[in-house]
Amino acid sequence: MLRAGAFLAFGAATAPLTGCGILDRDDDPAPGPDPLTPLLDESLRLAAGHRDAAAAHPTLAGLLTPIAEAHHAHAAELARVIGVPLPSASATTTPATAGDPAAARAALREEERAGREAATKACAAAPAERAALLASIVAARATHVEALK
Repeated sequence: MLRAGAFLAFGAATAPLTGCGILDRDDDPAPGPDPLTPLLDESLRLAAGHRDAAAAHPTLAGLLTPIAEAHHAHAAELARVIGVPLPSASATTTPATAGDPAAARAALREEERAGREAATKACAAAPAERAALLASIVAARATHVEALK
């Protein structure tokens, strides 16, 4: 009987504390970066790489400029979906600008192939409301790989 009384007294004493948060340690961790952020960054890098290569190899500008614009459009839509402003394009020179036009195309094709794989993985892991956008990015990057042959 004494044990039951002590238990009830302890319970009555701690019940008010649970409502004020002293014993509630259910702190929600800060949300991490959106899983699409790496794809956004990659889209900007690909756009810059194609623009840089088009500037370095004017004979490729007709092919590379529309691809760069497609990557920029993808980046803009990814930023909108994530809910962040579109970051400015990087000013770094990509390896695709070096060498002759054939080497630039080959380097860009490899970057597109890697980008397609990253977008495919992101699409497979994405919730339904994001899958359509990611699938269109995968399809575009697959088309870019073929166009750069």
